[in-house]
Amino acid sequence: MTSNGLLSLSLPQLLGITLLLTHVTIAAVTIYLHRHQSHRALDLHPLVSHFFRFWLWLTTGMVTREWVAIHRKHHAKVDTAEDPHSPQQLGIGTLLARGTELYRAEARNAETLERFGRGTPDDWLERKLYSRHAGLGIGLMLAIDVLLFGPLGLTVWAVQMIWIPLFAAGVINGIGHWAGYRNHECDDASRNIVPWGILIGGEELHNNHHAFANSARLSNQWWEFDLGWFYIRVLAALGLARVNHVAPRLGHVAGKEQPDVATLQAVLRSRFQLMRAYTRRVIRPVLREEARNHTGIRRAARRALMRGTGWFAMQPWVRERVEEALGFSKRLRLVHQHRAALQRLWQNAGLEGDAALTALRQWCADAERSGVGALERFARHLRGYVLRPVAT
Repeated sequence: MTSNGLLSLSLPQLLGITLLLTHVTIAAVTIYLHRHQSHRALDLHPLVSHFFRFWLWLTTGMVTREWVAIHRKHHAKVDTAEDPHSPQQLGIGTLLARGTELYRAEARNAETLERFGRGTPDDWLERKLYSRHAGLGIGLMLAIDVLLFGPLGLTVWAVQMIWIPLFAAGVINGIGHWAGYRNHECDDASRNIVPWGILIGGEELHNNHHAFANSARLSNQWWEFDLGWFYIRVLAALGLARVNHVAPRLGHVAGKEQPDVATLQAVLRSRFQLMRAYTRRVIRPVLREEARNHTGIRRAARRALMRGTGWFAMQPWVRERVEEALGFSKRLRLVHQHRAALQRLWQNAGLEGDAALTALRQWCADAERSGVGALERFARHLRGYVLRPVAT
């Protein structure tokens, strides 16, 4: 069976073309709308920027200002009642079934557009065509698909129309704040869905993004892969893009007797990575030991202590369980207090450099005298943290 349009394609060829077309749309969303427009993580050559803007008008009908404003509001109000699309507030079923509807409702919020949509394109084409006639683009795409592929072009067009609502509204906004793994202890429920960001161009690495929102690269671990970042590197090599920011990476220098300025910079700039390391190396082993000795430490409290200060840990009923668990174990309370003291180092960012370094050294000294082996080892290891150079 072949298509009967201007292009006579077999079904496998038509499937390949469909996947290619939808992948270009994914690339446009992650590179142009997300990393370039929303977070200014990179600059794009005007030709590349306008191609993506035109392609999104054809294949989604989305308006740059609306998408950017809603996404920025999501970061500003993440997983609270004001978040436009939080499964923690609305339920995962709602995000999967009504994600597009939620987007459209927020796009009609004039306050959101005014407050969070600044700096987006406002040229003649945007005002007279893309924003004013958003539906014209997808109608033109329908005509092109039918002309090229015949009646099967209707199916190609339908797949194009559901691609972004399915993956962006459902998978990223929904599952990305519901299930997966975390590299960073952000104050939200963000998750990395899988470590290989291929199908959705790197957006699968959602927790990494929330930890470093202005990073053009979404992969943080050596075993993670961000296809969008690969495309950006290609564009940069061709002189069509310039990377502005990438997430720092933690390194370690053995043998340091005291934390120095390089250590302080690493602690302040990689705080989410540091807190994840603290959870794994200190909270987890101590919690396992104490849970064996104190059966009153409930599962909810264990989960909250492991998840740090995220949305789940901040629920009133969870805080009550945590306080109850800390009452059973002095060692658990001690490592929990040290985690809070470590967080205060960057919460008190107004401290002068010398004062901040003194506070960090004092934290290490106190931790090394704590009598808790896991905490002492972590403090000794923390002395050697540095930021590794990152190639852009």
